Amino acid sequence: MWAFWAEPPGTGVIREAPLAPPGEGDVLVETVYSAISRGTEALVHLGCVPESQYASMRAPFQEGSFPGPVKYGYMNVGRIVSGPAALRQRFVFCLYPHQTAYVVSHTDVIVVPEEIPPRRAVLAANMETALNAVWDGDVGQSHRVAVIGAGVIGCLTAYLAAHMSGAEVELIDIDENKRAVATALDLDFRSSDATGRDFDRIFHASGTEAGLRLALSVAGFEAEIVELSWFGDDMVSLPLGEHFHSRRLTIKSSQVGHVAPAFRSAWSRRARLAYALSLLEDPSLDALISGESRFEDLPETMARLTGDAKGILCHRIAYQPESTQSSH
Repeated sequence: MWAFWAEPPGTGVIREAPLAPPGEGDVLVETVYSAISRGTEALVHLGCVPESQYASMRAPFQEGSFPGPVKYGYMNVGRIVSGPAALRQRFVFCLYPHQTAYVVSHTDVIVVPEEIPPRRAVLAANMETALNAVWDGDVGQSHRVAVIGAGVIGCLTAYLAAHMSGAEVELIDIDENKRAVATALDLDFRSSDATGRDFDRIFHASGTEAGLRLALSVAGFEAEIVELSWFGDDMVSLPLGEHFHSRRLTIKSSQVGHVAPAFRSAWSRRARLAYALSLLEDPSLDALISGESRFEDLPETMARLTGDAKGILCHRIAYQPESTQSSH
């Protein structure tokens, strides 16, 4: 089998490695698609993970250690070719790095529902992050919601806030080209000139200081700002001397590793991921896949994507010809 390894700063290589035989209860999975989580993987690829976050940033099946070389990733869809009879030839999602085949316990994979194409199922981890964000924000039908940053997480958060709660939602981004994605998802779009708006819930997902400043400026009285961006080792300066206290604003972090308290007892990580996967039935979500390339080209692809993010949403990696896949 073959796997992609990041070798910071800014390079990567595909390495061959032996594959352990499956044990009792294990499954052998041949990867069909993986996807690049650009924000996180750019930090890994460039060697920018803060030393204080080495433990919390570790992926479930990571090999190597930060700053690198490291085998990293968590958006993998494959077909089970060996394992329990009921699972053979089923498509599954796993929080596994970019690798052509792998062996894990059958409890580490989630079966992709028949109605969801494997090529869309790579969005499951992103959908889980967005789901937890909406839970953290406790969005209700009466809330006016702004989502700042129309990347994959921002788009999915806006999509869920609108579809799950019926709230009034605006997706905000400085890139006017993101309007097409918002339209595909049936979301209202506004460029970042949205100052003066009084939103009740603001989800910040732009990954920029300017975006978080905008979140503060559009927050209404006793509004809550849910921070979804990961800044790595960058410092952020905020104007907390303006309306922050008089409007009684709250800034709350959201991190997918810990489910919102109100849902914590009822939703295990596995159950939450399976639910997120089931939410990918809508074909309009294909608009979040901005490109696709071959696994063997991944070193060049990763270097390109971490250098220029313009127009990049979810970039999918293809491992097998389409003709070898099931029709579902």
